[in-house]
Amino acid sequence: MVSLAAHDSVATLMDIRRKIQTLLAAPNYHPLRRAELAAKLRLTAAERRDFRRTLEEMIRAGEVVRVRRDRFVLPQEADLVIGRVQFNEKGFAFVIPDAENQNAGAAPADIYIAEEDTWVAMHGDKVVVRLYRERRRGTDKTAGRIIRILERAHPTLVGTLQKTKTFHYVVPDDPRIIRNIYVPPHPQARVGHKVVVQLADWVNRHVNPEGTIIEVLGPAAAPGVDIISIIRKYHLPLEFSPQTLAEIERIPETISAAGRLDLRDQFILTIDPDDAKDFDDAVQVEELPGGGWRLGVHIADVSHYVTPGSALDREASARGNSVYLVDRVIPMLPEKLSNNLCSLRPREDRLTQSVFIEFDKQLRHRKTEFALSIIHSRHRLTYREAFARLQSRDHHDPLTRELHKMWRLARQLRTQRFAQGALALEFPEVKVRLDDHGKPTHIEKIEYDISHQL
Repeated sequence: MVSLAAHDSVATLMDIRRKIQTLLAAPNYHPLRRAELAAKLRLTAAERRDFRRTLEEMIRAGEVVRVRRDRFVLPQEADLVIGRVQFNEKGFAFVIPDAENQNAGAAPADIYIAEEDTWVAMHGDKVVVRLYRERRRGTDKTAGRIIRILERAHPTLVGTLQKTKTFHYVVPDDPRIIRNIYVPPHPQARVGHKVVVQLADWVNRHVNPEGTIIEVLGPAAAPGVDIISIIRKYHLPLEFSPQTLAEIERIPETISAAGRLDLRDQFILTIDPDDAKDFDDAVQVEELPGGGWRLGVHIADVSHYVTPGSALDREASARGNSVYLVDRVIPMLPEKLSNNLCSLRPREDRLTQSVFIEFDKQLRHRKTEFALSIIHSRHRLTYREAFARLQSRDHHDPLTRELHKMWRLARQLRTQRFAQGALALEFPEVKVRLDDHGKPTHIEKIEYDISHQL
């Protein structure tokens, strides 16, 4: 619980921030020094400490900039723009202005930065850019010069260790990090090894950035090293926080139908790729008396287990999504949820959220209903298995009959969509198959057939 004193402190800081913004944005404002700002704002002695802290935070965030003679202005008043820098591997860059800090009317959507004007910036950094006009290709264009780094995008990076006669250096995997990183020798690292480097402060563009090897991933060509390099490059979390793990342990594995639409007697099934680990949606189709259709789609009710503000919720928000790599999945939620309670496995009760869509005989939409539900999936099919059954004429088999019924509705809906102007964009997709040691064995083209249209 937040104390009243803490709440008052936050309110005071926000009030001081608003006062600073209002003063600096005033039409008659002239650049002032720190003490002059405090005096102009008529702050009490107690407020001045909060003022100094707030002003420094605003400078770090790029909301306020310090100009000559230690005076302060808004960025747009000094032809300055705050944004993220995106490098080209040839050395030049562009800065994409932050929407809230954009120097309206003066800055283009992306600001060209010549190589000699990139200072000590690296790809992805949040920077301050001073605008100027230059003549390029026969016309005057707005360009920029990076004058300050507000926030480094990469505290660490991944690369390959190399060596000259006199020093070691790391070649970054990302070609947009255009400088090699000088590093001291590491007892376990050899030339050609993939390594993770902790970057030191880089303040002089006339010398290369420096760093320290903090992890040796192994020989670049060794199976699995490329995958762990990707994981380290994008800072993908392999472990869940202790708070999240403690919370997941408290979730019971028993499932109750109380307060839910009970669909456990319905013919519901899942269709997924061969190598799917979790099954998060299921379908059913019902032919209505007198014609028409009722389509049911059921998704795992993750919100039943992940409550707002919980450790699980915060972890899922930070991760954003599950990451599917060639040899593994890095899940957004712990396995107890992603592969168990929130996976619609066959012949197991599962909590779901359902939507039912009814069509008449002419496939005109009649109504849509939503429900919290509980299902018991009858079958877990792969696309290969579904396609084989759709080619079969054995109408004595209940599963085959159900799939043919689904295909009749899917085919009619698809025909209707194309008649209304829908466009099918089908791009080739391949999967890399690995052996037990993580070494690629072959590349397999994914064939899309009618089973993918169900």
